[in-house]
Amino acid sequence: MSADNRFDLSGKVALVTGASSGLGEHFARVLAQAGAKVVVGARRVERLKALVDVIKVDGGAAHAVAMDVTSADSITSAFDAAEKAFGLVSIVVNNAGVAAPSRFLDGDEDGWDFTMDTNLKAVWRVSQEAARRLSAVGQGGSIVNVASILGLHPGLDQTFYATAKAGVVQLTKNTALELWRKNIRVNALCPGYFETEMNSDFFHSAKGQAYLKKIPPQRLGNLDELSGPLLLLASDAGSFMTGVALPVDGGHLLGAL
Repeated sequence: MSADNRFDLSGKVALVTGASSGLGEHFARVLAQAGAKVVVGARRVERLKALVDVIKVDGGAAHAVAMDVTSADSITSAFDAAEKAFGLVSIVVNNAGVAAPSRFLDGDEDGWDFTMDTNLKAVWRVSQEAARRLSAVGQGGSIVNVASILGLHPGLDQTFYATAKAGVVQLTKNTALELWRKNIRVNALCPGYFETEMNSDFFHSAKGQAYLKKIPPQRLGNLDELSGPLLLLASDAGSFMTGVALPVDGGHLLGAL
């Protein structure tokens, strides 16, 4: 198989959670461009429909499903809809998440539960649903959990978020250890800072610009710089990789967070 063909996802069905904006929207387009039939899930269905239209115009195949990753019933329904549209999902990108500053002394239980339910518990639920369905028919697959460099290193005023993402990294490793016998690979993609709707205001502020000057590239990442790492983990190009937490951060972890 040629190097280019190793990244080809033709004949695969992929599910991307949190696909209505930001990284999730980009990941869905990248997977479709690589040949996968892509099911995009999120609560904002109208935005998903617009994304599906864009993917189809580009020559890809996509289907939108309403999906609340904090609801077990919604997750099951989303997988059912995906199978009805395209067949068994063999690539999952657990991208859905929330981010808000949280100081340890100021945090409350509602904020903790909301962050953990969305950023960590949902990854377990979606991964388990995918793995059970693949295992039932003896098919392998790839699960890519979107963590963060804050799952690998602490960050000031990020107690809830960083703790959840560290949990995603450890969940990835433990799941990989259990599922490798079933030919299901599980890896974590750990982005540094890329401009999204969630962080745009901060990084356009004076404080945000000063923060960027502390890291080696002195800039935010471009979404296209995540495309290669995503495809590596999702495709046969990464067939010997499982349990990996892959930072894509422009050397951010080499500097001071």
